[in-house]
Amino acid sequence: MAATGVSNGLTVLRGTLITCHDDPFLTDPAKAFSVESDGIVLCRDGMIEAVGPAAELLASVPAGTPIASYPGCLIAPGFIDTHVHYVQTGMVASYGKQLLDWLDRYAFPTEIEFANEAHAARMAATFCDELLRNGTTTALVFCAVYPQSVDALFAEAERRGMRLVAGKVLMDRNAPEALRDTPQKGYDDSKALIGRWHKHARSLYAITPRFAGTSTPEQLDAAGALWREHPDVCVHTHIAENRREIEWTAQLFPSAKNYLDVYDRHGLIGRRAVLAHGIHLGEEELCRCHESGTALSHCPTSNLFLGSGLFRVGAVKDPKRPVHVGLGTDIGGGTSFSLLATMGAAYEIAQLGGRALSAVEAFFLATLGGARALALDDRIGSLAVGREADLTVLDPNATPLLTLRNARADSVEDTLFALMIMGDDRAVRATYVAGRLAHERAA
Repeated sequence: MAATGVSNGLTVLRGTLITCHDDPFLTDPAKAFSVESDGIVLCRDGMIEAVGPAAELLASVPAGTPIASYPGCLIAPGFIDTHVHYVQTGMVASYGKQLLDWLDRYAFPTEIEFANEAHAARMAATFCDELLRNGTTTALVFCAVYPQSVDALFAEAERRGMRLVAGKVLMDRNAPEALRDTPQKGYDDSKALIGRWHKHARSLYAITPRFAGTSTPEQLDAAGALWREHPDVCVHTHIAENRREIEWTAQLFPSAKNYLDVYDRHGLIGRRAVLAHGIHLGEEELCRCHESGTALSHCPTSNLFLGSGLFRVGAVKDPKRPVHVGLGTDIGGGTSFSLLATMGAAYEIAQLGGRALSAVEAFFLATLGGARALALDDRIGSLAVGREADLTVLDPNATPLLTLRNARADSVEDTLFALMIMGDDRAVRATYVAGRLAHERAA
């Protein structure tokens, strides 16, 4: 096993450092992205204390401190998954039709199992294992309607020192009776969970109406009221994923001018609101997202798997009115916990839309872009002094084919591109959470 580089609260990693400093969709990518071919990240008590060239920083490392050296590897900020359902972990890769049928056949029955606290605890452990195996250190997570499903996830994440943002699903109609709450119960349960978990250790709460079709206007009103009472929590829901869903939503909310307006009328858009998918949003809706600071989570493997459509990343990031965007695996509609695989799928979807997505742009979406979507870019998403020491170590030689391809790489960007097209959990050499080794790939 490699040295962990941890001694007396001090963690030191050495390798090729890669990070984004700004949005490459909006600024010169050469200025937005940086590479340090032989760099040091020095972390103390869970925070990044110094980062830069090894030649400059080695002298500041206390004598006798072990250094976790990763020659030939890329040391990056931990990946950020901006939309995932931990309660669907067990049903990933379930054959089905499109979104609404798939929910009825697979998602809802699977989520009913989380009424059992022991089952929720087991699945929370499996979920966190998979995140870390894939280099993901922060995630915005849908739990089930049951408060105990939230308790189980936060308890497991805090045991590992992870930063998760999660919430109890709100549904009071158009779902199995066992998964429905009421506007008042949903409000009361969520308020209690906020008091129990929000800003406890590294946990943050998200008010989580599933989507407009499964909440009455009264429940959306209650969710909006809760957000006004606790404006520093997140809001997490779905929008404009599937055309049949959009038509159904228009029938349920006939006075709304568009899908986004449903949430807008109930006070559920703004900074720290993350709406998953957004494939079919119109220009007026995108302008309102920009104006309000509302973020979108692009979930490419799920969109392909369920045939939902092609997210227009170039249009969404239009410099005239850019919208915050992160990447989401959307397990279990999504097909992989790997943000590398998700980056690759985002590239393929962009190609089908006539707009090539660069490796640097995709990497931004998986790191700093996700942090900005969550309004956490002052804490995570980049290798910078004062940020939390969540790191992932990527191995460009993790498989024989990657080794063959990496030998032809003419830049770090080219290496990163090969990783996002061919990489998966095998390419994650190690994951560090708050400066401590949380996962290491077996030799």
